[in-house]
Amino acid sequence: MHLDLTPEALLAQLGYTKSEQTLKQMNDIIENTQGFDKFSQHLPSFNDALAVEKAFIAMSNSENYLKIKCEEDSSADNLSAFTDLVKHWANKYKLELKQVADKNTYYIIGQN
Repeated sequence: MHLDLTPEALLAQLGYTKSEQTLKQMNDIIENTQGFDKFSQHLPSFNDALAVEKAFIAMSNSENYLKIKCEEDSSADNLSAFTDLVKHWANKYKLELKQVADKNTYYIIGQN
């Protein structure tokens, strides 16, 4: 089954309040992310899986991408599990990620 998430639905799934600004930002992210429609339906379940490792998916304030971020105060075990989960998900959906230097944050660039 293939679900198309609207920008409004995706905002709600990721915990954002719908406003003109957040809707524009989400639309810009969708347009900027190659193959977004091919993996977007999996974002809510991935976000739920990340929550177990004290991590989440959010809109970037500096780039037109979604980012996957682990909380700064996470333990080494959490960070290891977080990294494994992110790599597994990226491989499964053939995604290109860009890691932010010296941080446990990845931008979702799009499908390879």
